Amino acid sequence: MARERRGARLMLRPATTAEVAGLVRESAATGCALRLRGAGTWLDAGHPVRADATLSLDRLRGVVQYRPDDLTITVEAGTTLAELDDATRAHGQWCPLLPWGDDAGTVGATLATATAGPFAARLGRPRELVLGLDCVDGRGRAIAAGGRVVKNVAGFDLVRAVTGSWGTLAVITRAHLRLRARPAADVTLALEAPPDAPTVEAFARGPYAPLACVPLSADDAAALRLGDARWLVRLGGNAAFVAAARGALEALGPCTEADPRAWDAVRTRLAPPPRALHWRWDELSRRLRAAFDPSRVLNRGLLGDPA
Repeated sequence: MARERRGARLMLRPATTAEVAGLVRESAATGCALRLRGAGTWLDAGHPVRADATLSLDRLRGVVQYRPDDLTITVEAGTTLAELDDATRAHGQWCPLLPWGDDAGTVGATLATATAGPFAARLGRPRELVLGLDCVDGRGRAIAAGGRVVKNVAGFDLVRAVTGSWGTLAVITRAHLRLRARPAADVTLALEAPPDAPTVEAFARGPYAPLACVPLSADDAAALRLGDARWLVRLGGNAAFVAAARGALEALGPCTEADPRAWDAVRTRLAPPPRALHWRWDELSRRLRAAFDPSRVLNRGLLGDPA
């Protein structure tokens, strides 16, 4: 385990779940508040964090187990989304977390913040893509929640509670994820139609539902070099489905095939500010916090909880 001094704050860099648990227990005993850090891209949820040290998960990295036949993978929490994509691409698979931001973010932080993205409505939100978690609560207890495969998801409610809690209940150290087969045909189209066109929204809900369908402002379209387009649409499936979907979309307005890398720019440019809007500091939240982290060691103050 590495301990580094960065400015006025101590940086703790454990390499295993056991080391994370030991550090949290030590912090709980000494009253040291910890700031959890993945890649360090989204460190706020609209509230300041009161911390004495930073617990970085950058050394918990890599694929632990990959079962292509089961469409499941287990990775350490500090694994980046780019590394996850590289690991599954060779098998024609992917984990469509694809949150707002970029692929330099980590799997653990994506789950901790429950950050979705433009593909979530069709391909699943973080809570729907995670099968199980290994984590350490604020008492320093190592917990294995959920399962490694789709057939074994006992304890799934605990997984859902930790996912999206912004690290205030537990430190996610490992994740078991469900995968999808990459579509045989995959095309991105720029559509010229008003950004509030009900026909496009109806198309997105219909039988040819796209993988993603995002309205664009004139400034967005100019930045992405998409001309007069006001929608970016991604179609995926077998060749016959994509051809039929493309025909239906072209009936709504002029379409131009676009570089699929435009989605990387969309995820960055259109990313909303990181805010834990789904979390309310209510009686249930207080009870969960008291059960998992009674000393408020983890991300103290992040969700507006009292000091």
